Amino acid sequence: MPAAALPVTPTALAPATPGAAMHALLERLYPICRSLTGNGVRQTLAILREYLPELRVLEVPSGTPALDWTVPAEWNIRDAWVKNAAGERVIDFQQHNLHVVQYSTPVSGWFSRAELDQHLFSLPEQPYLIPYRTSYYQPDWGFCLSHQQRLQLQDEYYEVCIDSTLDEGGSLTYGELVLPGACPDEVLLSCHCCHPSLANDNLSGLVVAAFLLRELARRPRRYTYRLVVGPGTIGSIVWLSRHPDTVGLIRHGLVLTLLGGPGPFTYKQSRQGTAEIDRAAAQVLRHSGQPHAVRPWLPYGYDERQYCSPGFNLPVGCLSRTPFGEFPEYHTSADNLQFVQPGQLAESLQVTLSLCEALEANRTYRNLQPYGEPQLGRRGLYKGVGGGREGAEWQLALLWLLNLSDGQHSLLAIAEQAALPVPLLHRAAVALEGVGLLQPFP
Repeated sequence: MPAAALPVTPTALAPATPGAAMHALLERLYPICRSLTGNGVRQTLAILREYLPELRVLEVPSGTPALDWTVPAEWNIRDAWVKNAAGERVIDFQQHNLHVVQYSTPVSGWFSRAELDQHLFSLPEQPYLIPYRTSYYQPDWGFCLSHQQRLQLQDEYYEVCIDSTLDEGGSLTYGELVLPGACPDEVLLSCHCCHPSLANDNLSGLVVAAFLLRELARRPRRYTYRLVVGPGTIGSIVWLSRHPDTVGLIRHGLVLTLLGGPGPFTYKQSRQGTAEIDRAAAQVLRHSGQPHAVRPWLPYGYDERQYCSPGFNLPVGCLSRTPFGEFPEYHTSADNLQFVQPGQLAESLQVTLSLCEALEANRTYRNLQPYGEPQLGRRGLYKGVGGGREGAEWQLALLWLLNLSDGQHSLLAIAEQAALPVPLLHRAAVALEGVGLLQPFP
């Protein structure tokens, strides 16, 4: 099947470099107050559709059962503040949307300093940062502020307003895009879009995924790629509950998150541990030239928990840079547009693209001349003068392929044994196939 080109709008074309273009998209999305549900998610997906016009936006009514969960009421917020006795806003949602605890119930009235204090959240160890807090499934309200701000609240009484709504007749919103390939087998790409103004933990995975899909759309593809963008945990649970047939098509999967920070790349293995995606990620990172780590499965983290839950046990890993909770900016106002840099986004895009290329290239071949070593020189694949080390890696790639292409070793398996990069082996396989020495198997 030929590659389906996604339409590209003028907005999506500028600026020129991939890193700058991704950062420009991130800048547009950063001010939006996203949550599990609500208009912030819809605004985010509407902007994303400028880059991925084939992205479908779907609504699931509040109260809908989803596996062991239920879709929550839709939350929206218009304004929120705490005023002192002089009528001054000392905490103001309009200044930063992290100031309000996500899913806060509506509030209007006067509170004593002691009463208000029970609903305030700050970080004494990071006194100038605003924390990010949620109250999704236990109705409550609250404000987040820097600890420095909190210490300045000396009035006896404060006026509090949270102008929010919780609509049982609302819905949960998520986005989905399917990019057809030559076969129906799928690569699942998943990222969350439920956090407010947090640039790395939320938006970085989203913008890398968008530009990855745009690049894949320009290329011939063996696999079908499916992008799912939704709120964390409940979004993937809803998607899994609504796609029992699709689940059986997923051969590889990747949760993309925390890809804009300055730290080393980190790949968390799927529950299976030795799935093709796990092995391909290890190979790509090993040959990327980037600092990296590969970590074993842990049933805590992002939406890989749902995809890898025992009943599904899908081969879905998680790619990030520094993992959640391991950098001081995590879930604070310091996770901002300055923390995420264009160059870091560009590196993340290249690594994710290389991983998809490795999956696309990974095939099993059969040597058509298995008795003895074929004469490569007369086929133009071997150097003319012997005795030196020129082109040794290329020669090794050819010889490893001829030796292990027995219908049982994939390119990935050969790469692991030969300690050679998959792209090099793929180029060598194409060359050997071109002179009639290899044949895809089966």
